Amino acid sequence: MAFLIRRVTSSSDGREIVRIARIEGDRLTIGRAPGCAIHLTDLAVALDHILVEQAEDRLAVTAKDGLWFELDGRKTAVGAIGLGTGGDIRVAGHLLRFMPKAADADDIEIHVEQVAQRGAKLDRSAERLFSLSSVLPGKRILSWLFTTIVLTVCLGFPIKAYYDRQQRAERFARFQADEIWSSGHLSQAHAGLQRNCTACHVKPFEAVRDTACKTCHTKVHDHADPFRLARAQPDLSRWQRVELAVKETFDIPPARCVDCHTEHEGPQEMAPTPQRFCSSCHAGLQSKLPDTRIGDAGDFGRSHPEFRPTLITGWTGERPTIERVSMAKRPREASGLKFPHALHLSRVGGVAQMARRLGSRQGFGKALECSNCHRPDPQGTRFRPMEMESDCASCHSLAFGRVGNTVRTLRHGDPAQVVADLRDFYQLRGPARPPTLAPMARRRPGDTLRAQEQAQFARATHAPRIGEAVAAVFSRGGACYDCHQIDRPGPASLAFRVRPVAFPTRYIGHGWFDHRPHEAESCSTCHAAAGSSSAADLLLPGIATCRTCHGGESSAKPVASSCAMCHNYHKAEGAPSSIVRRGVRGGRARAASARGEAPG
Repeated sequence: MAFLIRRVTSSSDGREIVRIARIEGDRLTIGRAPGCAIHLTDLAVALDHILVEQAEDRLAVTAKDGLWFELDGRKTAVGAIGLGTGGDIRVAGHLLRFMPKAADADDIEIHVEQVAQRGAKLDRSAERLFSLSSVLPGKRILSWLFTTIVLTVCLGFPIKAYYDRQQRAERFARFQADEIWSSGHLSQAHAGLQRNCTACHVKPFEAVRDTACKTCHTKVHDHADPFRLARAQPDLSRWQRVELAVKETFDIPPARCVDCHTEHEGPQEMAPTPQRFCSSCHAGLQSKLPDTRIGDAGDFGRSHPEFRPTLITGWTGERPTIERVSMAKRPREASGLKFPHALHLSRVGGVAQMARRLGSRQGFGKALECSNCHRPDPQGTRFRPMEMESDCASCHSLAFGRVGNTVRTLRHGDPAQVVADLRDFYQLRGPARPPTLAPMARRRPGDTLRAQEQAQFARATHAPRIGEAVAAVFSRGGACYDCHQIDRPGPASLAFRVRPVAFPTRYIGHGWFDHRPHEAESCSTCHAAAGSSSAADLLLPGIATCRTCHGGESSAKPVASSCAMCHNYHKAEGAPSSIVRRGVRGGRARAASARGEAPG
């Protein structure tokens, strides 16, 4: 069943206007509330005044508690209208006529009209007595007048004020007319530009350009090539692909900074980037860009490739070869250093005995720990490069002789200087005066300088020849051999070469890792250093280790991790192209640029 409502009104010239509406259902609400089926605009009518419900062959009419209406001229709060006979309901100045319903009809027809007292139709001439229409211009003239005022105040005046300010060079004023165009306050990061619109809106009536953003954000770079980035977007329509091809032909970048970084949203911080912002492209990146070397990544806990750190895999002369290798391939690092972590972290043996002897003087405990050598940088994010003089020399002495109370040491990091110092030492001291400390044996952990000096002096019956002394330093058991890889010269040459030692400053160049939130954990939780006997072992954890605590954005694991936790949208310069090289000039760390095959 349905109600067919015919609302009858009259125009200013007396013509009747009929508006028809059809309402499905067997219930009908009547009142002043906009949600009522029959909306009566009369203050004498309650918001929900009457409820009409079908009950078999009649309509039950009920007024709200405390209200009343007239049914067929009788004042009542409850009544009924027969479907076959119909009836009239009067509420304040409105008359609702329920027309008789034919047997074969589906709709109940209702006529609604506004009437005066005693059932007469409303005379609108009285209303016109109190109307201003007789003294005001017509509606069309008023519309054009108000339109002109709005354009003048909101468009013409700000434009004039803008150009006046440009001519008078008044950038700041107590009020700027073009402020009325602002859609809201700037974010907290740009709060200082609140009254400097031209910092971003450089030219009038021109959208904000990327060049305006890069005036301040000089170190921000593109995420990828704009056209490749556009092709990686999900669900590109055919027209969007045609539009992209046209832009690529005429070199018109398809994306702008303001497409993602919207302003005038209020004085608040920028919301963290949701994971779907990244996964919308990267979850199926290889199917969208078949030539990419980046794996698909949709969620860290469920869909993420194995880590691919950047490391040195070989050397071409003095130049390292840098590659990104998956941790699944168990990569080996060619740093040029010989260092067994297992030996130094052992709780027994000579190293632990040396640590106990040095004790609190060097900050050691009963045995060496990771923190004895690996010290955080000032930011606490990563670790400082290690130096021979400050990190190794407390146990591994390079002393080779004594002149009075002065101990002479070999020059670390310069093989030519080492050979020169040994030549000078043995040339000034002939065979009759044996050296107090032979250079071929370096100080071992657990031995004191005096004990080693006395033992070697007792064994020395004459000064060894210069060539033997130099060769001993660069041979097994010598001061350089056990830690460095040595290239031996020909039989008649003393030009020994120590291969350079270098490490990448960042292994994960396309991600970010901060050690500070992990300070409560032991180093061995992630780094298996205690079981490593070779410096070629890459002691980085794989993705399975990180997943013990980290899950995706909506994961139930202890740390819910979105893409933005480890990855920055804008790529940064310098990583992973920088390495730290040691051992070539006085042991001082220096940065050397060596670009390898690190795909972006």
